[in-house]
Amino acid sequence: MAESKKSRTSGAGSLLRKAVGTVATGVVGVLVVRAAERGESGSLPKKAAVGATKLGILGARRAETAVEKARLAAGDVRAQAYADLGEQAPPPADRAAGHDHSH
Repeated sequence: MAESKKSRTSGAGSLLRKAVGTVATGVVGVLVVRAAERGESGSLPKKAAVGATKLGILGARRAETAVEKARLAAGDVRAQAYADLGEQAPPPADRAAGHDHSH
């Protein structure tokens, strides 16, 4: 019984640490944005915010490229598996079908 109480306590502590980290990150983000809004176009906080945003955009683009390559590679493997079974691979699912809400 002591073991299960310990695991619950450590789970709660882990959750609390994650929550504190998330809140701290949010607070720092708000402070940086507010400092950037106050500063002139050449101020250090604004330059830092622009630089961080630029790195985020570039990172997202690289991640999207990697995900697309992985998706295509998985599709090739799937098609080869169907071919080895002597079957024709079905076409990919239409992602637009069944998506009846807007974002």
